[in-house]
Amino acid sequence: MDGPFHPGEREVQARFDSQRLADRIAEVTMHDTISERDRAFIGRMDMFFLATSDELGNLDCSYKGGDPGFVRVLDETTIAFPNYDGNGMFMSAGNILRHPQVGLLFIDWEHQWRMRLNGTASIDFDDPLLAEFPGAQFITRVRAAQVFPNCPRYIHRMQLVERSVFVPRAACETPDPEWKDHFEDALPEVQRQRRAAEAERRDQ
Repeated sequence: MDGPFHPGEREVQARFDSQRLADRIAEVTMHDTISERDRAFIGRMDMFFLATSDELGNLDCSYKGGDPGFVRVLDETTIAFPNYDGNGMFMSAGNILRHPQVGLLFIDWEHQWRMRLNGTASIDFDDPLLAEFPGAQFITRVRAAQVFPNCPRYIHRMQLVERSVFVPRAACETPDPEWKDHFEDALPEVQRQRRAAEAERRDQ
């Protein structure tokens, strides 16, 4: 590695004569700790994109959403977020278990700003934070290696219309998405039993 850049990045920088610019921006903006400004930005985010790979380099990128504050900054080097019920494939989680390096991209569409956080992730199925996130299956923690803002010029300005009704919340029953009706016989047993009990109550 040549500073924060590997040979492939340097090759493209050389083609476009941007090595000096890349080095200067990295020097000014790239850090390995989470500043108070970073903490405030992450704390108001309700979504991010998560990039993972397995040990063979097979890639996956997923969307993670929740209510604002669902990503917690635990200290100057660590963030944590819950994993909610999904399609049962666990592609991001499975990749993390095999290859813990991850990349997170946070975007504020309304104010047209974004931030990257790259680091090393771990999964804890008994994390103490589980009690603070109703409906969470497990907690993922990420230790930051690189934190930096990203040029926002191409972010399309958009406004929130409605938050997802499927985000688990305390003292509130979380509805199931309609697509699960088509996979009833393949759902995890605990979900099948719950859905059967709910259907029985409705029929009474």
